[in-house]
Amino acid sequence: MESVSLFPFAEYWGFYLGFITFVLILLLVDLGIFHREAHDVSFKESLTWSIIWISLALLFNFLFYKYALWKFAEDAVLMAIPGFDPETAAKQSALEFLTGYIVEKSLAVDNIFVFVVVFSFFGIPSKYQHRVLFLGIIGALIFRIIFIALGSALLQYHILVIVFGVFLILTGIKILFAPEKPIDPEKNPVIKLFKKFFKVTPNIEGQKFFTKKEGMLYATPLFIALLFIEVSDIIFAVDSVPAIFAITKEPLIVFTSNVFAILGLRAMYFMLADVVNKFKYLKYGLGLVLIFVGLKMTWLNEVFDGKFPITLSLLIIVGIITGSIVFSLLMSKKESKE
Repeated sequence: MESVSLFPFAEYWGFYLGFITFVLILLLVDLGIFHREAHDVSFKESLTWSIIWISLALLFNFLFYKYALWKFAEDAVLMAIPGFDPETAAKQSALEFLTGYIVEKSLAVDNIFVFVVVFSFFGIPSKYQHRVLFLGIIGALIFRIIFIALGSALLQYHILVIVFGVFLILTGIKILFAPEKPIDPEKNPVIKLFKKFFKVTPNIEGQKFFTKKEGMLYATPLFIALLFIEVSDIIFAVDSVPAIFAITKEPLIVFTSNVFAILGLRAMYFMLADVVNKFKYLKYGLGLVLIFVGLKMTWLNEVFDGKFPITLSLLIIVGIITGSIVFSLLMSKKESKE
């Protein structure tokens, strides 16, 4: 059962295609209708969009459960496996999606810290930030597809599962104990390399990423901010993609949960940008989550006959994240009083 893929690409390529089409339509509606004109995104607007994106993810999860239940019952190969139960497998898949979504959503908070620093560093006005994040998310989706495809191929080998698990444990320990280093976009090697080949305007040029001056092409600070955000997402993907593969081995679940977490990232940024510093203890929760999923890959799955219970995983992850958020808010309130 463990070696059988519930969602083989050869049979579910139509599902992937339909899902990608659905996502592209959502993005076109978002940019083409609701954000056609550059404007400051209010807390109310960002809260509304956050609720919409989370609701869409939960609705998809429910429909995914129904779809999986129907497909599993129709699959002769799966039904021929002794002890296979379509309902149990469908529930397991839905819980894996939900757990993966929560993990990715939590790890995305790190991206928000980066967004705040980058937009402040380059002096990007709030009304142009949505445009940068929109294109940043398009790039993030492309890079995640590449990372997920690589992860799906590499994690077929048990030794690499152990390597990635150890990497997640070490990353979690580093988050817990290593001192934070301030983010300095100017010292980023990619930004430095880019500036060797392109001149950059000192000021914002409206919504433009590039502009021409005296016949020469210049990049604007808007594009440099976008470039730094893309580079940062690649770095974050190195942690987040193996983390979700610790939850599920199904690339389809990894892909869909990743996409929904990324889609809601812009709205979450505009909602939390002004208060994100109040969650300074959340990083310790994220560190513990990475250690936990690393332990799942290296040890816990084997202890539980190849599969650590997904319900227990969900409870542990939600408990850690909720606890770190509550503790952050309590400590922030206490420090404000003092």
